[in-house]
Amino acid sequence: MQGLIGKKVGMTSVFDEDGKNIPVTVIEAGPCVVTQIKTKEHDGYDSVQLGFDDKKEKRTPNPMMGHFKKAGTTPKRKLAEFTGFGDDIKLGQTLTVDLFNDDTWLDVRGISKGKGFQGVVKRHGFRGVGDKTHGQHNRMRAPGSLGGSSYPSRVFKGMKMAGRYGGKKVMAISLRIMKIVPEKNLLLVKGSVPGAIGSYLIITK
Repeated sequence: MQGLIGKKVGMTSVFDEDGKNIPVTVIEAGPCVVTQIKTKEHDGYDSVQLGFDDKKEKRTPNPMMGHFKKAGTTPKRKLAEFTGFGDDIKLGQTLTVDLFNDDTWLDVRGISKGKGFQGVVKRHGFRGVGDKTHGQHNRMRAPGSLGGSSYPSRVFKGMKMAGRYGGKKVMAISLRIMKIVPEKNLLLVKGSVPGAIGSYLIITK
């Protein structure tokens, strides 16, 4: 799908046409530069690689410097591939929020906030064990039994247990564009999107 690379700026709210106060996420979408065009004949599939956010040359490996010089652009921090652009796209071309319009609905992918090591109540939504008054001591947020002792004498794979939570790829689907600010390359989309402020996002139609 056609799309852009963006960066999460933060959240605010706007009023819609009915006067309702709508929470929105502000996304800096582009400008993105076409750094590579892949074809089925040469690469086995068709796609367009976009680059976003300038990077210092001294922190860019020489092979990547050659890759960016082919496209006639400066080094970029974030690269991602998209499909569906057609044959009119050119190497080195710059794409902006003009790719979208007010009636476009978006899917936004990002890395969710990492929460570190968490217990089963926060990680999996366990309720916690019941009543404190009937001999219950300090096990309110414990996971409970993990399986039989004599049989099968082991813990099955996939058991919901405590562990690292967050820091994974997440997609928010069917987000409505509430407003576009083309002079600042900003998109205001309804609701929340994955990731912390300043994290990169993949925005597709």
